[in-house]
Amino acid sequence: MKKFKSQILPITIAAICTQGMAVQSVFAQDEADLEEVVVTGTRGKPRSVADSPVPVDVFNADQIKSVSYTDTNDIIQTLVPSYAVGRAPIADGGTFIRSATLRGMPSDKALVLVNSKRRHRSSLVSIGGSGVQGPDIATIPAAALKNVEVLRDGAAALYGSDAIAGVINFILNDNAEGGSISLDAGEYYEGDGQQMTLSGNVGLPLGDAGFVSISGEFSSQDFTSRSEQYCESWFCVTDQSAEYQAAAKNASLEGDVVQPWGQPNAEATRFFVNSGYDISDTTSLYAFANYSESEADGGFFYRYPGNGTIEELRNADGSIYTPQDKFPGGFTPRFFGDVTDYSFVGGVKGEFTDGFSYDISGRYGYDEISYTLKNTVNPSLGIDSPTSFKPGDLSNEEIQYQADFALDLTDTMVLSFGATYMKETYDVKEGEESSYVAGPHALSDPYDLCVDGGTTPTAAGITAIANGSSLNCADPSDPVYKVVGVGSNGFPGYSPEFSDSYDRDSYGIYADLSYDVTDKLFLEAAMRYEDYSDFDAELVGKLAAKYSITDTFGIRGSIGTGFRAPTPGQQGTTNVSTRLPNGQPVATGLFPAGGPVAQALGAKELEPETSTSYTLGFTGETGPVSWTLDFYRIEVADRTYAVSTLPVSTDPNSAGYDNYLALSNAGVAGAETIGGVFYFANGFDTLTQGIDLVASMPIDWSAGITDLTASFNYNTSEFDSDPSEYLNAEDQFDFENATPEIRGVITARHSFEALTLMLRANYYGSYEDANGGSSISAVQEYGQEVMFDLEGTYHFNDTFSVTLGGRNIFDEYPDKADKEINDYCCGRVYSSNTIVPWQGGYYFLRLDAEF
Repeated sequence: MKKFKSQILPITIAAICTQGMAVQSVFAQDEADLEEVVVTGTRGKPRSVADSPVPVDVFNADQIKSVSYTDTNDIIQTLVPSYAVGRAPIADGGTFIRSATLRGMPSDKALVLVNSKRRHRSSLVSIGGSGVQGPDIATIPAAALKNVEVLRDGAAALYGSDAIAGVINFILNDNAEGGSISLDAGEYYEGDGQQMTLSGNVGLPLGDAGFVSISGEFSSQDFTSRSEQYCESWFCVTDQSAEYQAAAKNASLEGDVVQPWGQPNAEATRFFVNSGYDISDTTSLYAFANYSESEADGGFFYRYPGNGTIEELRNADGSIYTPQDKFPGGFTPRFFGDVTDYSFVGGVKGEFTDGFSYDISGRYGYDEISYTLKNTVNPSLGIDSPTSFKPGDLSNEEIQYQADFALDLTDTMVLSFGATYMKETYDVKEGEESSYVAGPHALSDPYDLCVDGGTTPTAAGITAIANGSSLNCADPSDPVYKVVGVGSNGFPGYSPEFSDSYDRDSYGIYADLSYDVTDKLFLEAAMRYEDYSDFDAELVGKLAAKYSITDTFGIRGSIGTGFRAPTPGQQGTTNVSTRLPNGQPVATGLFPAGGPVAQALGAKELEPETSTSYTLGFTGETGPVSWTLDFYRIEVADRTYAVSTLPVSTDPNSAGYDNYLALSNAGVAGAETIGGVFYFANGFDTLTQGIDLVASMPIDWSAGITDLTASFNYNTSEFDSDPSEYLNAEDQFDFENATPEIRGVITARHSFEALTLMLRANYYGSYEDANGGSSISAVQEYGQEVMFDLEGTYHFNDTFSVTLGGRNIFDEYPDKADKEINDYCCGRVYSSNTIVPWQGGYYFLRLDAEF
């Protein structure tokens, strides 16, 4: 606790905290800002943020635009300290679709809405941790946003499954005229990672009573490398011959080291259209849609001679083949992902009578990721292996129909109720045959050159020897007996056995009663019943209240239960990739918990997670400072999480032999070459708790008014049951300690007539990372970091402006990973799993026009 106080003191001096960074007088102190109305967090009448019984942050278009990131994930992280997203450079599909956390909970426990309608999930299921399958926020371009509302409270009773940690509601532009265009370009201080974003919006009238707002964005970024040359105890590039080192320069398709660590190459084109039309004074039609195409590529682990992939093999004629014939300096597989995302929402809303409103809507959402793997081989195919593969596609499709109603029972009491039906489909599409087929070298002596079980050659072997082959059947280490991996190395394709469609449907009904008991006291109660075709029904509820003790001080709180049903993707995803369970690259398989492979290893069918959340908060104004302070506690039972990697070995005397037999008996191709296996399980209960502190204050001095805002999040996660059956000691330690507990942002903005300056300080607390697997052998502590952003905007006139700025202007980096006590390997310099940026300083220039 002493450590917490010492770290939080500097910011509490600057501010005591408000409801949200942009909620109350962030950049202007007028009455309109103070009475900002929000629609997230209550089903009754919209309320001002000051009157909301739960904490809601609101960020307008200017604040969103002031953050110089292309990815909306990074924008939200900059504005909301309790929201965090990292950059995992070697994470299979996680390279292309990034998962995040809100209040320490993974993004599939934070519901994402667009215009208050549920956003469809992405097609990617992350292969570690909670196995997140949440919406891809990056598909929502910043240019399309009017504002963003972030509800920092559990809301499953209001919105349904997933809203355990909170809700993020993206409100789209609704302008019927005018527009904007922006060109942003920059690069990192290292001279790499060049980025460019061209975005714009235009509003058009739809007759005399409607609008169509069209927003678009094109962005591109180049890869970065914050790496050193691969040099480990098992293989060191710089210890090899000069000839090998020269060849190794071509091992990776990008960078000057064989295994680069950094951001991927990426390019995206995204559009959003929002429209509405008033049929009458009481009836309106609305519709919005998006289309997004993006592509990115990132590296995998380096393959060196003798690593089980680059091995000498015997061809049918007895001659020697090795993948080094194709890749003389070894190779680093390069993973490419093409993501297509589109959706449509349409509905009608209005009033039956005065005080009785309705909103009836339908939506369709689709997300697909198509994989390509280059610069690799299917080892089992030997000399016939191609070097480029199509390992398959993943897709997620959702259809939902929803009806919401609100009835004014009295002037101060509103009953809201509604019903919903949703159908979800998750498809794992088969890859091309060469990406998954078990070639001849998946078996020992595939061409029968030696007598089965003997030490002498067959007739075919004798012929091979006569033609000059070095075949020696009496030598157990002869390449004729070598068995290598099956499938495109790095990411084996989806075979017919593991390609399938998983679907379900669900329906729900809810009721919410909100009551302004007096001018000072507001109460709200909600209940929701949902039934899933693949799970039992769930009933959850919520109570919330706000009491204004004085005109400038209030108290609020809530208690609610929630749940999250495992997605069809979490129940059906399978993957074989290279991971580092003990610090060394190992081919590791993830299998569905309900499938025969995982169940042979002891897995059970996944069940829903349930939760209970509590909040207690205070809102107030102290002189010129508007502030909020909110405490929260989230208890999650039966949390879905990936078990620690189980060893697999063909050695009958090893601990992993039984797991090998389970894989082999389940018909897993290439079981001999898999070194580890894991699955998702409802493994344990967790407790997440913390504090959100936010404040805004205008500073009036001789040069004008400086608007100062500050926000803090202190968050801890711990186990609430014994996790040792599912997680080893290292994974248990990292779950509780590997993320900074404290995160803070302070922003100051000042205008000098045509010039506006912005200075932002981003604070990341210390964190720890353990090594040792089943027993912790070492712990590295990473120190706290403060990174400053600075930008200046000059307005030539009401139409044109130019902005010059930088992120992390002092080029700060987190502590380097200590190889002596850490399990990071393979050219990695920084802990690439951290949420702390590790790319260094970045500068940019932006041109804007508004019309």
